[in-house]
Amino acid sequence: MTDSLSISLAQLNQSVGDIAGNAAAMLAARERARSAGADLIVFPEMQLVGYPAEDLVLKPAFVARAAEQLEAMAQATADGGPAMLVGSIFVRDGSLHNGVALLDSGRIAEVRFKHELPNYGTFDEVRLFQPGPLPEPVVFKGVMIGLPICEDIWHPDVCRHLADFGAELLICINGSPYEIDKDTLRIDGVAKRRAVDTGLPLAYLNRVGGQDELVFDGASFVVNGDGSLAVQMNDWEEQEVTTHWTRTATGWRCDKGQIAPLADHPEDIYCAMVLALRDYVDRNRFPGVVLGLSGGIDSAICAAIAADALGPDRVWCVMLPSRFTSQLSLDLATDCARMIGCRYDTIPIAPAVDAFDTMLEGTFADAQVDITEENVQSRIRGVTLMALSNKFGPMLLTTGNKSEMSVGYATIYGDMAGGYNPLKDAYKMTVFAISKWRNAHRPKIGLGPDGPVMPDGIITRPPSAELRPDQKDEDSLPPYPVLDALLLGLVEHEKSVDQLVSEGFDRDVVVRIERLLNLAEYKRRQAPPGVKLGTRNFGRDRRYPITNAFRSA
Repeated sequence: MTDSLSISLAQLNQSVGDIAGNAAAMLAARERARSAGADLIVFPEMQLVGYPAEDLVLKPAFVARAAEQLEAMAQATADGGPAMLVGSIFVRDGSLHNGVALLDSGRIAEVRFKHELPNYGTFDEVRLFQPGPLPEPVVFKGVMIGLPICEDIWHPDVCRHLADFGAELLICINGSPYEIDKDTLRIDGVAKRRAVDTGLPLAYLNRVGGQDELVFDGASFVVNGDGSLAVQMNDWEEQEVTTHWTRTATGWRCDKGQIAPLADHPEDIYCAMVLALRDYVDRNRFPGVVLGLSGGIDSAICAAIAADALGPDRVWCVMLPSRFTSQLSLDLATDCARMIGCRYDTIPIAPAVDAFDTMLEGTFADAQVDITEENVQSRIRGVTLMALSNKFGPMLLTTGNKSEMSVGYATIYGDMAGGYNPLKDAYKMTVFAISKWRNAHRPKIGLGPDGPVMPDGIITRPPSAELRPDQKDEDSLPPYPVLDALLLGLVEHEKSVDQLVSEGFDRDVVVRIERLLNLAEYKRRQAPPGVKLGTRNFGRDRRYPITNAFRSA
């Protein structure tokens, strides 16, 4: 029995499906942990296969390859170096489990399975896995270690059970996606409670990086049995920290270590967008991105996010002016591209608009000019940008925010065309907030320029699609502070029309916005993916039928 342990916490990125690559990265981290004198190195949830692997785990070949790779990793521990705690998938008695393996002395020494399977929001683990039994501790160097997995600590029963069965410390591996304010909830709302309830120190290890619409912020930490914070690792970056643990008269305790500051609002939101886009573009092997730069705030901040994610040299901005595009928009777009330092081209769409007018003039002869002609312009821009993407390879970014997507203020097959949308879960007022922040700060994970990334005029001018003379967004929508407040009620909190009216909103406005929200569902189903920021993003969290007759008023 030992009275001290050195445990390395490896807060790593992972690539879903790249089992060999993930294994190689873990073995390399193990070598660094050996140099740091670690007895044990811990990796995040499903680090071997990537999280969430979704229906990949239903492929027998995938499961078999994961098992083979885990066995090979176990054999590597025969060299006398650090043991490893590795999250992966396991088959036991014909059932598939999310679990963690202790690899030590050349073998898979122990395996424990996740007991509490989340089945809400972005999670549907009940569909994929069988829950394991309430776990018992594993023994490592004579120390009883409890291994709850992610959701297990959000319920008191698992940690209580481990403590009752003799656990002396808890190590929790996680794949916990970012949501606004979730870091506070993890530490104060969950981990400290479990530590104090059981009297046991708890190491919380989270993965970092983007996976399609999810992004993981890292921000791993250790709390002692009295609820005090012993270690706080960085958010938004890979990091490996070796922690030192001592047996005391009152139980095990982690020595005080690094307490890294976590990103405040709205830097955390901005970093989520940057990291999600970086991993999406790089893992899908795009050379860069292309986007339409209009002189408006949405496209400007998307260009800045892309530059911070990929570097300005991998960002291509294109102005696509029509006869309704103002000189101010042209000037602001030019200045924005110059400030970011990216490639910038101008391709007027007038020839294509004229061609469509000529092509349709017979059929449209007796019809009034309306939104159809506006949508044609947007779709011409979409076709043009997709042509650049097809010809030269960069992925097309779309730039519509959540406020617009909520009410259908976007053109399907037009400005909605593309491969990814950094603003998909960002309301318009959030766009204003991150734009002001980025003009005054450079994110710690950013590859873009120091200093402002857009002219102040982009932030202060009234939003407009510029698809008809003197057009303003507020011609069709309530002012964005009002619209966003309504949408927070309708989307994030599922409030009824009557509830919002009782809070002081105009009934006619609320009824109209609810109607637009429901009508736009078919558009959102065809929108590109984008990073999840809040608790009710479109697609993974909020799943409404397209054909839907219910209205709350």
